[in-house]
Amino acid sequence: MQRPHGHAPIAHGPTLPFATTHGASAQGLRKRGLTSQAPATRSLLRRSLRGIGRNLGLVCLIGGLAGCDSIFQRGLGPREGLRPMAPPADLQTTQTPPYAPTLVAHYAEAERDARVRGLLRQGGGGPDSPFTARDLARNFATIAFQDEHLVSLGGGGQVLRRWETPVRIGISFSDAVPAADRRRDTDILRTYAARLARITGHPISFVTEAANFRVYVTDDQGRPAVRREILTLTTGLPPEITELLHDMPLGVHCLVIGFAGADPARYQAAAAVIRAEQPDLLRQACLHEEVAQGLGLRNDSAAARPSIFNDDQEFALLTSQDELLLKMLYDPRLPAGITLQEARPIITRIARDLVGGSS
Repeated sequence: MQRPHGHAPIAHGPTLPFATTHGASAQGLRKRGLTSQAPATRSLLRRSLRGIGRNLGLVCLIGGLAGCDSIFQRGLGPREGLRPMAPPADLQTTQTPPYAPTLVAHYAEAERDARVRGLLRQGGGGPDSPFTARDLARNFATIAFQDEHLVSLGGGGQVLRRWETPVRIGISFSDAVPAADRRRDTDILRTYAARLARITGHPISFVTEAANFRVYVTDDQGRPAVRREILTLTTGLPPEITELLHDMPLGVHCLVIGFAGADPARYQAAAAVIRAEQPDLLRQACLHEEVAQGLGLRNDSAAARPSIFNDDQEFALLTSQDELLLKMLYDPRLPAGITLQEARPIITRIARDLVGGSS
């Protein structure tokens, strides 16, 4: 997707990563960006991760959100250059972000431009963006099953992938992130995790330790420490991904890296990296999309509306249709690993149950 955020890859096998970018499929590295340079990078990462997945058991997603099921088996506690998330009362209030002025100006202009064009809507949809059960079923098949830029791994790409174990989401910040932004992003993520748990019925919680889905909010100066930490947590990370973590193009606002274990259809860990230099709405948009995609909605669809899983940037935050897509993803009638062909009649029934009607 050419949105303000992105995904990372997901890997399966002993401590192996996955990567997804905007619109990527399955697990993997996903990036999100508002500029036109993101798609080419995403495609490159997706192809690379697919090949790695075949050799090492990785399942990769490139689009903005992604995770590797084994990346957190050793824990993702903050290391040098990273501070653990502290309760708001413990945060200093006099911090000034020493971000690069050019980056701050670039992302502020990107948000202003999107808003002027009527994009980055926050309402979740409405009368101007109706959808039917047929729309929902079609979009779910595309977003949850198809791997647009990744080769199939572990016996086929068009299978349902999701978490079967509890998801524990934590957040860390680079030293430059000011206290106000830390408090805001922490509160958003805590509330969002609770919302995702209600929507999916899956155990999803916000934690301050022992996270298996770590969100890093970091500026350019702090990102090398994040990269070093991720590299110590896994093996076989493709050079394209390590380079992306080291030198993120302007068009990549965020990404997610995920891992799967012996079963590539079941995620076990994930890590999202979000640019701290972005204004509030773009950071929140990154949080919403990367975490949701790290749960298993790994692709994008130009037909999905209202939805954040769409390259058109119209919606910034999780929409009413996105909530239903997440409900379907974790519906027990659709087991992890089921193929799209097997799932189609079930998808149709679930969509009708959720939306009503036959069209």
